[in-house]
Amino acid sequence: MTSLQYDVLWEDRDVRFDIAPVQMNMRAGEVLIDRLDSVEDTKGNNGDRGRLLITNLRMIWHSQALPRVNLSVGYNCIINIATKTATSKLRGNTEALYILTKCNDTRFEFIFTNLVPGTPRLFTSVISVHRAYDTSKMYRDLRLRGAVVVGNELRMLPREHVVERVNGVWNLSSDQGNLGAFFVTNVRLVWYASMNEAFNVSVPYLQMRSVRARDSKFGAALVLETSLQSGGYVLGFKIDPAERLQACLKQIQSLHRVYAASPIFGVDFETDGRGTAAEMREPILDEPHDDVEVVGGDERGDAFAAYFADGAKQRDGEPVYSEELGLAVEKLKDGFTLSELWEVI
Repeated sequence: MTSLQYDVLWEDRDVRFDIAPVQMNMRAGEVLIDRLDSVEDTKGNNGDRGRLLITNLRMIWHSQALPRVNLSVGYNCIINIATKTATSKLRGNTEALYILTKCNDTRFEFIFTNLVPGTPRLFTSVISVHRAYDTSKMYRDLRLRGAVVVGNELRMLPREHVVERVNGVWNLSSDQGNLGAFFVTNVRLVWYASMNEAFNVSVPYLQMRSVRARDSKFGAALVLETSLQSGGYVLGFKIDPAERLQACLKQIQSLHRVYAASPIFGVDFETDGRGTAAEMREPILDEPHDDVEVVGGDERGDAFAAYFADGAKQRDGEPVYSEELGLAVEKLKDGFTLSELWEVI
């Protein structure tokens, strides 16, 4: 049995505030695409000059005066991007980038203003990179019954190549099983039914939690468990003879290890005119802050509240009993505590 454990990908699927410096570093496969050194977080830190980092997974903004004041916005959380007029303390009334996000059923709005006049770089970089992310989800998301096989051939993704095709693979999702084939590639494992190409599953290595050989009522089977992020599916496949099953298993495990060391997230981009290679290699923070410990400082208890986008609320939430207050209160949203709400006041 082999478990395919690695750090869970959160960078593109979460909105986080005031993260530690280590979480601002690029993870394996994450690439810094653009770096804008004069951007204001007009919504939450109006009047504060900061730096905006655009990667293939997320946007990171941090204050230049106080880097621990920062935020990380994953592209998977973005539901709308627009340009509107905003009032900046540093530039007055000017065109700004509005980004609406949703994370854990909570909506946040972010407004970024480029403090360098006369350049659309902020808008073009964010919009184009997010579009590239949004159109490449097959690299990162598990898909069931998608249009991935046409005429018994895999519809290839850019930068994808087939390592091996394995025929005679039974899917054990039903009592009688379904005969089909594997496409084993450098980014995912695809199975489809020979009699019905629309009956298929595409599992990126990114979403594989474990793959192993295990006994079943059909005999030895290749059992694949997917991440909780992708639904926590358990998929069983039978390949005869046993030697052929073991060879296929070892190949999938090997390709996953290669992928984990250097993931391909599928976000293709052009960097022309967006900074030199030397600028892209500069450290995210100008100075190391790991040796600084903040004790009882000016904590940002209102970090969440500053970015709320719940103006459309039409009714109160479900009442629940609060042990802390001894009263019935509206149920708090995920990720919030009563103490944090008191700090806002």
